[in-house]
Amino acid sequence: MNQKTYRGGIIGLGFIGGADQVSGDALKQQVVDLDGTHLVAMQNHPRVEIVAGSSRDAGRRERFAQRTSARTYADWREMLQNESLDIVSVATYAPQHAEMTIGCAERGSGAVWCEKPIAPTLAAAEAMTTACQQAGTLLVINHNRRFHSVFRRLRDGIATGLLGDLTSANLQWGSGRLGNVGTHMFNALCMLTGRAVEAVSATLDLSGRPDCRGDAFSDPGGWGCLRLADGLITTFDAADFSQVPGTITINGSLGRATTGTHEVNLELWDGRSEHWQRDAADPSSMDLALTEIVLALDGTQAFPDEPQHSVHTLETIVACHASHQQNSAWVDIPLTGPARELEVNSG
Repeated sequence: MNQKTYRGGIIGLGFIGGADQVSGDALKQQVVDLDGTHLVAMQNHPRVEIVAGSSRDAGRRERFAQRTSARTYADWREMLQNESLDIVSVATYAPQHAEMTIGCAERGSGAVWCEKPIAPTLAAAEAMTTACQQAGTLLVINHNRRFHSVFRRLRDGIATGLLGDLTSANLQWGSGRLGNVGTHMFNALCMLTGRAVEAVSATLDLSGRPDCRGDAFSDPGGWGCLRLADGLITTFDAADFSQVPGTITINGSLGRATTGTHEVNLELWDGRSEHWQRDAADPSSMDLALTEIVLALDGTQAFPDEPQHSVHTLETIVACHASHQQNSAWVDIPLTGPARELEVNSG
């Protein structure tokens, strides 16, 4: 049976969009340490053809062109005007996500695969989801733990009673940055437990760590508590200058599970323990996400994540800022009043 080949384009040809190590050097990060990139995922998929890429940076366009046979554009609007694209990756800073995503939906793109955090404000995030829903465009936010085989195994185990009744959870990570790093941790917590955040009490870390994306952005870390559905309390520890590894620990009546980057350590109270780790030869989470985007566009499988989950994650981060402004008072979700207008300037 002949299967459609989907035409792919990328807006933002930097670190995670174009697998551009020159851009990674500016962030002091390595492309090889990422759990996939938009470019490599498209290159790896046999039914996706990269036809175009857009970046304001001439060097990124040149390096992208050297690694692909795609056309390049300085203006993303011109790319959408000239190209018929089925899948568009939006791999730019968060303040640009809404305009670009809505533009893709209006041009009839079948899927928009957008980087996290979804947007700087709730209004922008909700505009994105509304525009894509009205256009019939699949909107996917790249919270990549949702597509990680080990995290999915733990999610399924928790849902079927692996840890018994959940009693608490703990999050910690280095480098602060609630918007850029906390978005992954909060989103993964909700995925693993199957519960939404209902209230937040938080204190921001305002020690002034420079933002790796430049002086135009500010993304503090912090400390606090999240109250999830059914009263499940989660603490988080994310100081700006912390060096702790990123972990999610979920405690239950039968045991606890602690996640690493690609692994889970399971400790059961009856003395058993297990270590789960993704094989180095397995596909990246971004490879798996693109596979599921293609299956959704084929109409053979519903996409397993809703963009509303990412809107809820942003609302949790905004609630942290709102709580800090109120001397760490508990702030309920959904947010109301002035708290809904806060902007998370995380880049």
